[in-house]
Amino acid sequence: MLEPLRPRLRLLPTAIPRPSILVRPFFEDKSRAFWMLQAVGWSGYLVLRTVSSISNELTVVGVIRPIFDSIIGYCLTLLLAALYSLYRRLPAIPGIVLTLATLALATMLYAVMNAFTFSFFNSKMVDPGISLPVVFASTFLNFTVLAGWSALYFGINFYLIVEEQADQMQVLEHQASYAQLAMLRYQLNPHFLFNTLNSISTLVLLKQTERANIMLSRLSSFLRYTLANEPTAHVTLAQEAETLKLYLEIEKMRFDERLRTHFEIDPRVAKARLPSLLLQPLVENAIKYAVTPQEDGADITVSARLAGERVQISVSDTGPGLIEMKARPTLSTGVGLANIRERLAQAYGPDHRFETKSNPGHGFSVEIEFPFQIEEPNREAA
Repeated sequence: MLEPLRPRLRLLPTAIPRPSILVRPFFEDKSRAFWMLQAVGWSGYLVLRTVSSISNELTVVGVIRPIFDSIIGYCLTLLLAALYSLYRRLPAIPGIVLTLATLALATMLYAVMNAFTFSFFNSKMVDPGISLPVVFASTFLNFTVLAGWSALYFGINFYLIVEEQADQMQVLEHQASYAQLAMLRYQLNPHFLFNTLNSISTLVLLKQTERANIMLSRLSSFLRYTLANEPTAHVTLAQEAETLKLYLEIEKMRFDERLRTHFEIDPRVAKARLPSLLLQPLVENAIKYAVTPQEDGADITVSARLAGERVQISVSDTGPGLIEMKARPTLSTGVGLANIRERLAQAYGPDHRFETKSNPGHGFSVEIEFPFQIEEPNREAA
């Protein structure tokens, strides 16, 4: 029993299981659902009244009277649905008062019409008409039927309003999460570009135009590769490793033999998915804090392995470690580790691990662990 006038907005389905009659597809078309519930409800009422009427004596009147009573009730509830639809748009107190008054009036009208049909079909009565005792006797039953119908009408509509608001909240949360992931992902591009363009500018000032052109060409390839993906997309670990190699080719133009890289990727995790450009800030930090300050440079190792149902990734360097890094002033924009923590939290919630380890004078490492997934996470749009 719900308002048949306005179709319901299609929104995201939720994952919470519901009783079969309250599942989303049934109420997708509110008008269709209303007429189906009307038909089922009043058909059930007709069957119960007919069985009750003929249980004592099987007569034609015992079958016809419940049919007339059910038709009257069916028509009355259609009128109630139209009026209740108007009352629901009113403020709470006037709406409640009008609803109760309408229910009382409908109950009396239903009782009077029941009394008339009872008198009309009762052959034992000499003068058919409306009998007050019959009206009063019918009032309680009719009030129970109409009050129950009204309670179902308002209850189902309230349920649908709550569900619609929950769906809208889910859509807003999805949009906010997507926007935050996009912001975190896009945050990396200006940060990386600042450092790379600064290096190209230095090469130009040193009149090393050929090296500057090669670096620009590699920068173009790197950006073309990374910008091809959506900001919230997940890529395979193999793709992420290829992206890192493109980035490191650019950095090798700056450091030559001072930058030594090693990739140790277990083939079993090559297809594992993770947020795109998740590891690039770690490698960038390693270059900044391990390779740059040391005359002989440093080794950077990117390793990944499968541990049960989880992927473990480590990015380590042979730099000075955390203590000396903290002691040295920096021009860092501060998006590296914090960015990765945020993106891991957005992608995996609490089901991940992010740890940093430092051995002063011998290096720094970051370890990441998350569930092994080979398919892109579902992202439904509104």
